[in-house]
Amino acid sequence: MTTQPPPPNKWISWLSQIYSSGNGPVLGTVDVQEIEDKAREVMKDNSIAYQYTLKSAGTCSTDDANRKAFERWKLVPRMLNNVALRNIETTILGMKVCSPIFIGPVGKQGLVHADGELATARAAAAVGVPMIVSSSASRSLEDIAKANGPNGQRWYQFYWPRSSDIALSILKRAKENGYTALVITVDTMIIGWRSHDHRIGYSPAGHGFGVQQGMADPVFMKRHGLAARHERPTFPFNQEDIRKKAAAGDEETKQSMFLASQWLAETGSGIFRTWEDLQFVKDNWDGPILLKGIQAVNDAEKAIDMGIDGIVVSNHGGRQIDGALGSLDALDMIMRSQKVLDAQKSGKLTVLFDSGIRTGSDIIKALAIGAQGVLIARPIVYGLAIAGQAGVEQILMQSICDMHVTMGLCGYSDVNDLIGKRDELLVKVEYGIGTRAFVKSSM
Repeated sequence: MTTQPPPPNKWISWLSQIYSSGNGPVLGTVDVQEIEDKAREVMKDNSIAYQYTLKSAGTCSTDDANRKAFERWKLVPRMLNNVALRNIETTILGMKVCSPIFIGPVGKQGLVHADGELATARAAAAVGVPMIVSSSASRSLEDIAKANGPNGQRWYQFYWPRSSDIALSILKRAKENGYTALVITVDTMIIGWRSHDHRIGYSPAGHGFGVQQGMADPVFMKRHGLAARHERPTFPFNQEDIRKKAAAGDEETKQSMFLASQWLAETGSGIFRTWEDLQFVKDNWDGPILLKGIQAVNDAEKAIDMGIDGIVVSNHGGRQIDGALGSLDALDMIMRSQKVLDAQKSGKLTVLFDSGIRTGSDIIKALAIGAQGVLIARPIVYGLAIAGQAGVEQILMQSICDMHVTMGLCGYSDVNDLIGKRDELLVKVEYGIGTRAFVKSSM
């Protein structure tokens, strides 16, 4: 019997080109650990900034738990299925996407590369991946939207200002600049216990870096008798130089630090918003609303009761609470709630996942447990630090290609068929001393 090979697709063609060119990938490797190590080497002269993006809360045990959670879940592939033609397109909150992968909101990307979020936005558009833009970006949401282009798919991540007029201004600006969904981060009402930053008093935002949404906001700036401005902070960021300039009386630097302090008083005021406060955003945002930072089953169910469109199961990459459970474990608990399952099936609730994604297998595990899409964050920063836009493009391409290949090897031809197939595709294994494994749940 003669059979025809599948036609080429964008993702596999990217992998094939690595071999046909003989030059290897832009980052020199596709191994995520090697990429992380290379980013550290590239930033060795600005290691404080690198550590700021890398480190998590306290002892970093939650970050470790994120990875260990993935290690416990093992894929059980199915054989002899005709999966030569594979589809990884899906629809999330009415938006058709080329894959279930999003760029997660990472603030202050200008710490690792001169182009910062602009490079990431261009890479997202080039690959066709949606980008979630951070409230603490080092470029204005308007400039990022321009870099992302008219066809780019983008959402805005919302750190809730204290003043209602400024909050309304941010929402208005986001909507006018093509951000179609709002992601309210609910786990960062205050910054977590970050030992590394506390040790050296490192605060880019306090020195005018990562407060660019405020500087570009007309309502906030008018309050201080100034016009909105779209800043591009100096790279590399040097906190000590800024402090010296301010101490020497440099008026521009002193003004920048003052405005930064006032913006942080808005977005980092210490106010803990409540479920009831969400009505304000619902009344003033025309589009889907997601809550990022959900870890408890009760909170996921409460989001349904509040009419929230989606949740992002996330522990902020371990950056907020030390000693918390791995995010994949939280997803597993949430996706055992019948209320959540029913809401997801009916289209009432969309479930996304964040914290710990590194490989295509990781993506498939999160989908099988029940997520409809995943956010990638730290690897994006590594690619950006090494090679700017091209580095981010590689991270996206290799993540999608890895998922595409592994999905086929697991015996699936459509990414949508993976979602919620925990009992069919995964087994949870606890590895103890020696080589013997204890299987906790099986097919």
